Amino acid sequence: MDFLQQYILFVYFYTHTKRLTYLMQFKPFTWQIAWDYLTFRIKFILGMVLLIAILIFIPRFFLHIEAREGKVLNDWLLAVIPAIDVSTYIFIVIYAIVGLMLYRMSKNTMMCLTALWAFIFLCSARMISITLVPLNPPEGLINLADPVLSFFYRSNLITKDLFFSGHTATVFLSALCLEAKRDRQIAFIATGIIAVLLLIQHVHYTADILAAPFFTWCCWYLGKSVARL
Repeated sequence: MDFLQQYILFVYFYTHTKRLTYLMQFKPFTWQIAWDYLTFRIKFILGMVLLIAILIFIPRFFLHIEAREGKVLNDWLLAVIPAIDVSTYIFIVIYAIVGLMLYRMSKNTMMCLTALWAFIFLCSARMISITLVPLNPPEGLINLADPVLSFFYRSNLITKDLFFSGHTATVFLSALCLEAKRDRQIAFIATGIIAVLLLIQHVHYTADILAAPFFTWCCWYLGKSVARL
């Protein structure tokens, strides 16, 4: 095959895959159709490999975080909120939104790709921020034993993964990734509810929760950019 033929093939496959990525932004493709394209397969498989690597690394990381000492912030808002155990409500809201998100992702390959890479960036950003901002739990903390996170962290008590709030970030990321107007409205409302409940239980400082949407938006934007490459 001479150079001209190779160049023509390259242009064809490049424009074809770019056109697919463009179309996927406006029309949900089935998994069978999307999987036929190399670009989608590469981004999806690479994303899954990175996500699995992060999940394998996370237990060691959080065990290290729990062993170190950090600073206790003077949070005036938490000081006036009595600590109440609202764990059940927190889990109901979070896993309802996550369940909705997973269902929508199963029907929309572009949304799945965006959420996958956004979550990878989100996990990475949290590990960096938690490392750079060592904090001890707020005073009056009521332990929040998350059955799913406990499985991955291999610990029943993780209290120092504070800046920024992973619970708030997860729900807010779902709100950003969801496409239906009603779904987004529900997820945004759920984000506000989770923020309030976390403060009531004294699981996070106010700063942890206020910072979460900013970092999450940045990670969502990066994830969307990777999905559209």
